[in-house]
Amino acid sequence: MNKLISSVSPHFNSTLTTTKIMLDVIIALIPAAVASVVVFGFRSLLVIGVCVAVCIFAEWGFEKICKKENTITDLSAVVTGMLLAFNLPVTIPLWQAAFGSLVAIVVVKQLFGGIGQNFANPAITARIIMMTAFSGSMTNWVIPDASSGATPLALITKGQTDALPSYINMFLGVRGGCLGETCTLALLLGGAYLLVKRVISWHTPVAFIGTVAIMSLVCGKDVLYQLMAGGLMLGAFFMATDYSSTPATKWGKIIFGVGCGLITALIRFWGNFPEGVSFSILIMNILTPYIERLTRAKPLTGGID
Repeated sequence: MNKLISSVSPHFNSTLTTTKIMLDVIIALIPAAVASVVVFGFRSLLVIGVCVAVCIFAEWGFEKICKKENTITDLSAVVTGMLLAFNLPVTIPLWQAAFGSLVAIVVVKQLFGGIGQNFANPAITARIIMMTAFSGSMTNWVIPDASSGATPLALITKGQTDALPSYINMFLGVRGGCLGETCTLALLLGGAYLLVKRVISWHTPVAFIGTVAIMSLVCGKDVLYQLMAGGLMLGAFFMATDYSSTPATKWGKIIFGVGCGLITALIRFWGNFPEGVSFSILIMNILTPYIERLTRAKPLTGGID
């Protein structure tokens, strides 16, 4: 008799494995990693390396202690480490980067059962916790000439539009910000790769980015700056599409993306923070079960006389 296998949802018949999917995500993140080195220097590689190494070690150690099956070969810890690093400034103290990695893997992922069972994106949640615990170092932005400076969104919030970088510099990443969020070109290349490989669908990224664009237009904001500034592209393609913490249905993905876009715009335009991508994704992660329930297919049934 064949062995019965029990696993968490969703259940799809596919030749894809978790390892293959995560490898594609890593490949898609490489352009942004290269851009971070070009823009911020080789310390960005050190930050990425620390986050990835600690995430792998934390996953291995936790599963070893709990006598669970080892899962580091599925590469999900590598992806979490890269995404967390991409959400940090290049000047972040390495011990703080390590702390964030531990939070992402142990607290957000493993304590909820491991991959496929976490209710929120580990990298996003760890970043928000780090912003609360280390607000000074988490907002110590560096612009490409190695001097401290504000991000474009912070400049817009303060009304210092004369100091904003040009559109071409925004597109190429020559501006202040987190490691992986500055180069729009690199993120679009990575997002296009994931779409072509069918690792993600268009629904959430288009709904997310499109909603921010419409809100910016309605509210009289510079649409191009709002789209290229902050972590919108990184969040839309790489974190709002997380399999575990976002809806699986097509309409669910669209609702999720629209919700992320609305919350992002509300925080950017009227909140105390210049950026709202991380908060919007986390809030919508919490609402995912309700979105799933609202949009899941209803079976057709018929009564028997």
